Amino acid sequence: MARDAEGVLAGAIRYWPVSIVGEHIHKALLLGPVAVHPTRQGEGLGGHLISQSLGRAADLGWDRVMLVGDAPYYQRFGFTRLEGVVMPPPTNPDRVLAYDQGSGAWTGVQGNVLRIDAS
Repeated sequence: MARDAEGVLAGAIRYWPVSIVGEHIHKALLLGPVAVHPTRQGEGLGGHLISQSLGRAADLGWDRVMLVGDAPYYQRFGFTRLEGVVMPPPTNPDRVLAYDQGSGAWTGVQGNVLRIDAS
């Protein structure tokens, strides 16, 4: 979360652990939502949250991050279209994007995205 000097919530980002289940099982983080308070939009706060949180995810050992979103916006952070990974319907496959922390961790990953229960 991002708060301003007065402690008012300005923005938030959330990640969810998921599994991609195909021939093999791969773990990844699903990014979303990213939310910025309407009075703070246009200040670059959403981009800052994305950049900083991707770094934090790498620090925690997550080499795969995915999201469902607009490629033109997320490409500037290094996200690319993810082929062979299927989100539950009615997700548009063209909006499934991946970020691999520069490690090539998405190479060969295929299958269905399933949530990991927090039990």
